[in-house]
Amino acid sequence: MFFIGTFWLPRIGVSTVRLPDFIIGGAPKCATSSLHAVLHEHPAIALPQLEFGFFDADDPITHPDFFWPKRSGLLRFEYDPPGGRFFESYVANFLAYGQADFVGEHSTTYLSSQVAPSRIKETIPDVRMIFMIRDPVSRAYSQYWHDVQNGRVTSSFEATLLKRPNIVLGSTYLPGIKRYMDLFTADRVKVILFEDYATDAQRQIDGIIDYIGAARIELPEEKLWSNRTPYPRFPTAQLLVNRLRQPLIAGRYRSHLRSAPTRISTLAWEADLKLRRRMPITFAKPPMRSSTKEYLQRHLSDRNRGLSELLGRDLSEVWSGFKG
Repeated sequence: MFFIGTFWLPRIGVSTVRLPDFIIGGAPKCATSSLHAVLHEHPAIALPQLEFGFFDADDPITHPDFFWPKRSGLLRFEYDPPGGRFFESYVANFLAYGQADFVGEHSTTYLSSQVAPSRIKETIPDVRMIFMIRDPVSRAYSQYWHDVQNGRVTSSFEATLLKRPNIVLGSTYLPGIKRYMDLFTADRVKVILFEDYATDAQRQIDGIIDYIGAARIELPEEKLWSNRTPYPRFPTAQLLVNRLRQPLIAGRYRSHLRSAPTRISTLAWEADLKLRRRMPITFAKPPMRSSTKEYLQRHLSDRNRGLSELLGRDLSEVWSGFKG
């Protein structure tokens, strides 16, 4: 056993464990969960269910939920390279998939992370990276409502933009894509537009499976989409309830990367789930304030200026108001 902060993790043997052949690295709310579910259906491909965020678990910007400030100091998950003890807890999640033709990982923060690319390259130099991106304004707004449903935020979209910089960072695609393209060869980085997936999911799936190296499969339409974002029917009431959920949310990730959850995290998850299920939902997205939308269109265009040139496609024809 070994100790990180207050978290005990088991020592395991990893000589027979395979590291991922491919990684779905982001961005959040761009149909990566749908892609994960589709690939999970493939008989030659295996993916653990959870997102790990191992390669940037120590980043307080991409993973603020992985940190617990205490009087004794800042409790956190400490990244270490292959051979380290935290690394063993990561590879333990692949123990059940050692015989699969292709093994993958799904962590949506790797695209925006400044530390993950070099760590991934050093650890799995031949891995194939897959990124899905969408209209940056729509993506940021969808992440906000996802965080509302999960109890992470207690204030308006505008106020949350100031409190949780990872929302804007998650829609800043250009620096991350360039980092990976600089580190990996061109055939190891694949970028897909959410809008293309929405238009013809099967065609995009075919291209991704070809990229991984597996045989193509066809799935019914209902299996090509998952994790549809719900919205609170009464947003103001939901934000108030989220304040009650904060102590429960704080313990949610205490078993992160462990093969078995702790008693504390299980109880916190169950209690929070009961509160969450009591709140009525709808699938009609609340409208964004026009002034906020106009601001984000300008700002996120500037943050992604040059992305069209990098990807060889005029993204202004796909994303409304985009000028990058």
